[in-house]
Amino acid sequence: MLWTTVTLAAARNRTVRVFRHNLTLLLRRNFSTTTTGLYGFPHLKSPKGFQSFVDEAIQRSGELVSYISSKPSASEIMRTMDEISDTVCSVVDSAELCRQTHPNREFIEEANKASMKINEYLHYLNTSHDLYDAVKKAERECHMLSEEAQRGVRSLRVDMERGGIHLCPEKLDRVNRLDIEISQLCREYNENIFLDPGTVDIYPSSRIPKNLHYLVKPIYQSEPLITKGISGSMNTLKEKGFRITTDPRTLDSVLQLSPDDEIRKLVYIQGNSVPRANVDVLKRLISARHEHAQIMGCGSYAELSVKPNMASSPKVVMSFLLEMSKMVQEKATEELKLLTKFKREKCGQSGGDLRPWDEAYYTTMMKSSVYKLDSSVVASYFSLSNCIEGLKVLVKSLFGATCHSIPLAPGESWDPQVLKLCLHHPEEGDLGYLYLDLYSRKGKYPGCAHFAIKGGRRISQTEYQLPIVALVCNFSGSRNPSAVRLNHWEVETLFHEFGHALHSLLSRTDYQHFSGTRTVLDFAEIPSNLFEYYAWDYRVLRTFARHYSTGDEIPQKLVESMLGAKNMFAATDLQRQIFYALVDQTLFGEQPLPHGDSSCVVAELKRKHTNLENVEGTHWEARFSHLLNYGAGYYSYLYAKCFAATIWTKLCQEDPLSLTTGSALRTKFLQHGGAREPAAILNDLVPDGIYRYHDGGIIPDISSLCEEMKLMEEHQQKVHLL
Repeated sequence: MLWTTVTLAAARNRTVRVFRHNLTLLLRRNFSTTTTGLYGFPHLKSPKGFQSFVDEAIQRSGELVSYISSKPSASEIMRTMDEISDTVCSVVDSAELCRQTHPNREFIEEANKASMKINEYLHYLNTSHDLYDAVKKAERECHMLSEEAQRGVRSLRVDMERGGIHLCPEKLDRVNRLDIEISQLCREYNENIFLDPGTVDIYPSSRIPKNLHYLVKPIYQSEPLITKGISGSMNTLKEKGFRITTDPRTLDSVLQLSPDDEIRKLVYIQGNSVPRANVDVLKRLISARHEHAQIMGCGSYAELSVKPNMASSPKVVMSFLLEMSKMVQEKATEELKLLTKFKREKCGQSGGDLRPWDEAYYTTMMKSSVYKLDSSVVASYFSLSNCIEGLKVLVKSLFGATCHSIPLAPGESWDPQVLKLCLHHPEEGDLGYLYLDLYSRKGKYPGCAHFAIKGGRRISQTEYQLPIVALVCNFSGSRNPSAVRLNHWEVETLFHEFGHALHSLLSRTDYQHFSGTRTVLDFAEIPSNLFEYYAWDYRVLRTFARHYSTGDEIPQKLVESMLGAKNMFAATDLQRQIFYALVDQTLFGEQPLPHGDSSCVVAELKRKHTNLENVEGTHWEARFSHLLNYGAGYYSYLYAKCFAATIWTKLCQEDPLSLTTGSALRTKFLQHGGAREPAAILNDLVPDGIYRYHDGGIIPDISSLCEEMKLMEEHQQKVHLL
């Protein structure tokens, strides 16, 4: 995923729009082997260094604001605005990475303080009429600018107006208060998820299989035990049980692995019902975002959110999602029938329907049964050290570059296990730097994500500020990379995040405002989805996937079985993603909500667009945090999936590891970041119909994905009928 934490996104909901999009970055520094600070910042040698870091950034930015106020040339305005962005956001983003990954509580607390102080300053910047007037002047003179600079000043002006700077004082004040409210609601939503993950107590302990014991906590209950004797005394017997915390990770594991129907039912209902307080929080968030959008002249928050993207309007998004839903319905229904039949065969129940808490369990069992897959056997070929070598193979084969480890300077790292890699080209020199923070630890951000630490930008004709990023994962087990063995879904996730990292590292934009993943949301996820294909292709896997003890290359038949299992319920998986996107669009669409409250919306959309029942009383939307991070933008994953399928089929599949393939990906796509129109980039990369225009927006061609999922015939028939 692209790193857009709720805390950061909410805090910068308006104030950082000018200096957006994801994590922008450091003051210009030279990294050295001498003692430095966190991420190479000399200020950050100690936690208190965040104070001087933020103070210096504010001072320097103030000098730049004064310069812009003198109304210099259009090119100088754009260059200086980008330097303000680079300066200020270096604090915002290094503080955010620190908050999410640093094991030292004092560092985290000082990063929090720095984040709050710099965000207050960002509010000043984004409400500065001196800056706004200068940007409008630059836009009027944009004929004198490069194509990227023209795009930059337009983007800055639009972003400032999205923050309401052009509004009358009364409306601007209301927008400011709504932004504060939205930030608080997002924080409350996340805190509720943390504080109320839900629990289920199971007695006796024998009902929980041993392979799940690492996820649960032993508990005891006392029962009276009457002993027969002269005194008639009463003793107590302590019965052992287990408490299951229904956080998403534990919930998924129990639903997949517990053979006890009743346990699965209990954890499913509990896990999809908490935190109940978030039902009201979400209601208030929807209302606040809707009012904000209306003040900005939009009919809904979805309209405000989607307008800058390729899709351009909720109407285009809904057209795409409904088309996808119809496309996948028939095969998803066939998959449900197949799974229901399998359940009945296993349970001996002629009339046993598949319930929501059955799906994951029987899907896992059926895949294993049909393809004879053992997850431990698969993992034996994917030691973490091998997988890191796989990333290096990609870089070498596709781009003719090396990705080699370099020593960290004293004070630069935040954990002893962090690695630093340099992306180096034999002719071009160093291209950028990548930190790898791959092991789970207490208090660390729980998922996998790509953090930009420093955006690339041109400083002069001869000097380029190299991008620096961090790839953060949470792989469990030994901290010896040769001993850690990954499940294949973890390998896929690693390659996904590496796709984001390559987008940042290979970007060569003039302005850090457009560096790497700093582009519209429904374009930014394409490289990460594309590189997932590399984690499944045998020609790629055989270059690095070797058995941890024998060194044997991964067998082709095993990879074919893995692919078979992956595709077995692909339509159902895709249908679920479509459902999520429909919920997201509808909740943030026109108000009042159709069908009543958010839970009614979820129930109705599940009935229309999936094959599984909605369980009365559950509130799945109460901890779907993408509603905060990607409000009205979840469809972007599906856009990216379709675009990536086309790029893979038409450009990469024939020879995925060739320099020719890599050259096309780099020069026509990755190096441009967000500096060109996404449609132009896509059309240059795959010129024959990768997208189509619809109602003023862009919709991806879905034929490659249909063919990949064996839906092509059904899709062509439906298109013909239309």
